[in-house]
Amino acid sequence: MAGGGGGGGGAAPKADEPQPHPPKDQLPNISYCITSPPPWPEAILLGFQHYLVMLGTTVLIPTALVPQMGGGNEEKAKVIQSLLFVAGINTLLQTLFGTRLPAVIGGSYTFVAATISIILSGRFSDTSDPIDKFKKTMRAIQGALIVASTLQIVLGFSGLWRNVARFLSPLSVVPLISLVGFGLYELGFPGVAKCVEIGLPELVILVFISQYLPHVFHSGKHVFGRFAVIFAVVIVWIYAHLLTVGGAYNDAAPKTQTSCRTDRSGLIGAAPWIRIPYPFQWGAPSFDAGEAFAMMMTTFVALVESTGAFIVVARFASATMLPPSILSRGVGWQGVGILISGLFGTVTGSSVSVENAGLLALTRVGSRRVVQISAGFMIFFSILGKFGAVFASIPGPIVAALYCVFFAYVGAGGLSFLQFCNLNSFRTKFILGFSIFLGLSIPQYFNEYTAITGYGPVHTSGRWFNDIINVPFQSEAFVAGCLAYFLDNTLHRDSGIRKDRGKHWWDKFRSFKGDNRSEEFYSLPFNLNKYFPSV
Repeated sequence: MAGGGGGGGGAAPKADEPQPHPPKDQLPNISYCITSPPPWPEAILLGFQHYLVMLGTTVLIPTALVPQMGGGNEEKAKVIQSLLFVAGINTLLQTLFGTRLPAVIGGSYTFVAATISIILSGRFSDTSDPIDKFKKTMRAIQGALIVASTLQIVLGFSGLWRNVARFLSPLSVVPLISLVGFGLYELGFPGVAKCVEIGLPELVILVFISQYLPHVFHSGKHVFGRFAVIFAVVIVWIYAHLLTVGGAYNDAAPKTQTSCRTDRSGLIGAAPWIRIPYPFQWGAPSFDAGEAFAMMMTTFVALVESTGAFIVVARFASATMLPPSILSRGVGWQGVGILISGLFGTVTGSSVSVENAGLLALTRVGSRRVVQISAGFMIFFSILGKFGAVFASIPGPIVAALYCVFFAYVGAGGLSFLQFCNLNSFRTKFILGFSIFLGLSIPQYFNEYTAITGYGPVHTSGRWFNDIINVPFQSEAFVAGCLAYFLDNTLHRDSGIRKDRGKHWWDKFRSFKGDNRSEEFYSLPFNLNKYFPSV
């Protein structure tokens, strides 16, 4: 290549020189964007696929927590039903009145640490009846969630989060979004390996159907790309069922049986035929100031993670960047979602489902209607308990295999914002590398310490104070996102740096009226923008 080795970079590129890929405001090659729904039969199948994907988290969290609280299979089935029902309502609220993005709002792993802390607090250890203990613990979790939800409601609807979001740049969202996806690595292959003869085939078949088959069969290539999850799950689920019926696990260790068998979840027998979850179904919530403060900190961590998830959902739906006021509105409605979770008693709070964000990328369908249909499935199957329990009994390793693909897509979605930044700048390199490295390293220390000693590095007599410090530092996305945000907004910001950060690309999205595409993607339905104008 002629003229190489110089450092000026000012000369115009020659005609025969390779050109860089031009940055794109909206992600190209998406089959259906937010406002363009697929035909109804396809939309219903895609909606069902979103329902299948969010089931993993919906089942795994109560399965881990309910037995520790003293509940049996019946309580577990009711909690899963409640979590599904609330996820359906919250998804509808978010797609209609929140950000209006095709984001599924489901149960969140972020809240698990604070919930376990309430379970292990010993406040109800004198209760001899396990079901009574379960209900008392549940009411304590509900109280903490109800109080904690006020944080997101206030930050969102007051517009305070809008002011925070205005200082985001493409550079500062890269570590945040990347680790929203990559930071969940411990839920990927370790889950697959719990039953490798089921998990690994699921992973291989999913990748083969979604990535290779569309290039082999050109006539129906969209079918394989869009419905790969349904094909792969059905094939491996039948195979797992045949192994179970054939007696492959009859003499296996109890742990292997729990992970591999298709009849071990205990949900189908315990679930009622028809049951509508309702608020305060476990009794009146109980409140504890310390637990409420700890849960509030957890809610703030979930808020930061969801900010990254909302931005990547907008990207995968081929929308423009979220104006800060729309992001703030979405956060307010997510707070309402956590309040509803607290009222119904779902054992965990709500946030944007990362795996469903990844599914948008796999299917290349970012339609809002598809996600609203999936919310309909959530509500429908939560009321018809037995039918919902059939799908909820999919073995965990199959779900973990799906996570390997979806979390990877979300992480890569974060990296894609580097197209707006100057990667030849040492400032960019430092902020990027330092925040991602510490975003992985600090939580690793906190998690390792907790695994060995049974408590976090901050260990005082005030349990709630420990949680306030330990929980945020266990979240990869929170640590990396906050660090990148702080460094990007404090490290020498002269006029030339603005371009390095990619800030000039987002200038037109600083306000709702700055770009007329914002109206198309984010304006409220039923002419509500007249009464609730976005700024």
